Amino acid sequence: MDLQLNSKKAFISGSTQGIGFAIAQQLLAEGAEVIINGRQPDKTNQAVSKLKKLVPNSVVSGIAADFGNKNEVESLLSQLKEVDILINNVGIFELKNFEDITDKDWDRIFEINVMSSIRLSRRLLPQMLEKGWGRILFISSESGVNVPGNMIHYGMTKAAMMAVGNGLSKLTKGTEVTVNTILGGPTYSDGVAATVSQIADANNLTIEQVKDSIVQQTTPHSLLQRFIEPNEIAHLATYLSSPLSIATNGACLRADGGALKAVL
Repeated sequence: MDLQLNSKKAFISGSTQGIGFAIAQQLLAEGAEVIINGRQPDKTNQAVSKLKKLVPNSVVSGIAADFGNKNEVESLLSQLKEVDILINNVGIFELKNFEDITDKDWDRIFEINVMSSIRLSRRLLPQMLEKGWGRILFISSESGVNVPGNMIHYGMTKAAMMAVGNGLSKLTKGTEVTVNTILGGPTYSDGVAATVSQIADANNLTIEQVKDSIVQQTTPHSLLQRFIEPNEIAHLATYLSSPLSIATNGACLRADGGALKAVL
């Protein structure tokens, strides 16, 4: 299927690895021009080089910026022009008991997970509306619906992303601009893989044994019964970035492996 992305330009926050990187690779394979983002210049440049090798003749560049640093964010925003597709993917998480989450913790996770998407959308949505075409996509999580007791602050930010995305979609009426949210499930990202490896080494277990144990402990009712691969989230993101997805707007679409029990 031709997703008609040849003339489109995308920016993806937090995309040097994991879901963001997988989305970048798939958009490039569909002919889009992509700008990726990471906190560190070296890692960002390495990811750009890797993408160029994975997708020969693609047009890809990178902008390093830490979304926890307002000065770096302002610099990044000033460099974003003529972007057709915005993927709000950057995010941080941590396991922490509610009583141990400080005000600073709440502020930091909200700043990076939520305010990053608000600032990017505030910059790019007006341009999209003026042109009459654009795509904004929020990469949220099933944790925004079924909030984990040991990550309440994280779940709060993922719920907030859904609210922002739904509200922004109301501003696109009568245009070919859409704003949607993906509710991802437990995904085997680079960070998760590193943690799994550490647990396996410490307990003399195989990687697969640890992965299976985590799935059974955290989402035993999952229909997929395994971690989701980043490219499996990216498939949906790439379609939603396409002109073919025009009838989908203001929606939260699940790519959660059946972890949520709700009908919608």
